[in-house]
Parts: sequence; C-alpha cells; structure tokens
Amino acid sequence: MLIHIMVSWFVSAVALWLVAQILPGIQLSGFGSALVATVVIAIVNGTVGVVLKILTFPLTLVTLGLFLLVVNAFLLKLASVLVPGFSVRGFWNALAGSLILTILESVLRRLVFE
Repeated sequence: MLIHIMVSWFVSAVALWLVAQILPGIQLSGFGSALVATVVIAIVNGTVGVVLKILTFPLTLVTLGLFLLVVNAFLLKLASVLVPGFSVRGFWNALAGSLILTILESVLRRLVFE
C-alpha cells in the first residue's frame, strides 16, 4: 500500500516534470520542486478543487464537462503560486499544462501499474 502511494507520487512528479519540459510557460527549478508541487496539487485538488467543482457543476453540465478544463487550469495555477520553484505563466499555459498533465499521468500510470 505505501509502496503504491510512493510510486504513484513519483509517477505524478515525473509527469509534471515532463510537462515543464514540453511547455515553455511552465517552469520547475528541479525534480525536488516537482515532488513538492505534486503534493500541493493533490492537496489543492482535494480541498479547493472539490468546492469549485461543486459550485461550478451547473456550468460544467451546460458545457458538457468542458468547464472542468478551466477549473483544473485554475487549480494548477493556484498550486504554482503556493510552491516556490514552480511557476505557471498565464491562463493558456495553465490550461494546456493541466490537459497535458492529465494525459501524461494517465499514460504513465497505465504503463507502471498494469
């Protein structure tokens, strides 16, 4: 159980590091920052994210779920404000970053855990 959590954390950090390598508007000062940022992203998603997703549910429903991309971009930007060594410049970088991060994490988790 603990090993699964640690591997999952590492996979998420690798995905975030790859996103920072792909998008010039997202920067990490090192892999240690990626590890810290991954924890902060999880905490932000588990707290602020839940509240935002409940409050924006009607808009998410009307847009057939597309508004969740905006919510996730905001949460990624918020996490970057809280973590030194992790920065996201602008909304479009946050939007692209959250989308690429989701795809990369999904692919990496499938490769590692299956």
